[in-house]
Amino acid sequence: MTVLVTAASRHGATQAIAHEIARQLRAAGRSARVLEPEAVDTLDGVDAVVLGSAVYRGRWLPEARNLAARLEPDLAHRDVWLFSSGPVGEPPRPTDDVADAARAARLTHAREHRVFTGRLDLSCLSRGERAGARRLHAGDGDYRDWYEIRCWATQIADQIASDHDTDSGPESPGTHPGHGPIEERHP
Repeated sequence: MTVLVTAASRHGATQAIAHEIARQLRAAGRSARVLEPEAVDTLDGVDAVVLGSAVYRGRWLPEARNLAARLEPDLAHRDVWLFSSGPVGEPPRPTDDVADAARAARLTHAREHRVFTGRLDLSCLSRGERAGARRLHAGDGDYRDWYEIRCWATQIADQIASDHDTDSGPESPGTHPGHGPIEERHP
């Protein structure tokens, strides 16, 4: 069972989350590789996908949106988990739902979508991004909850193992094992 972990990241914080998810999956005995979304041409040899994106102004980055749209038919026949990274500050803001993640969840029939807090380094941001951060009253800081990220990756590994062990024959048309409602969780 090979899991592809791919995430669009502008300043590296979301990419670090993708690498940690892959590391946890490997620690749980799963084969996992990390690629940037624009490097994913095919899902041949991939059984499951974890797709994520940094969130700016309430939107996923174009690379993640494009991957979901471009590989929609292939993703719909694999187990898919989604994550967004972006809320920053104490308490984390913004708290709005990520419309792009909801659309990607519909396109891919994702099992789940998680929102993780992100990292903010104002010195790395463009003028427009800094203005947006000021509107949120968010200061520099790494707000990522590594424990939560590791737990989620372990849950994915457990779900893959459970589904693989209990795979019981043909599926109904248009479905695949374990796909239920998408759980929206906000930190």
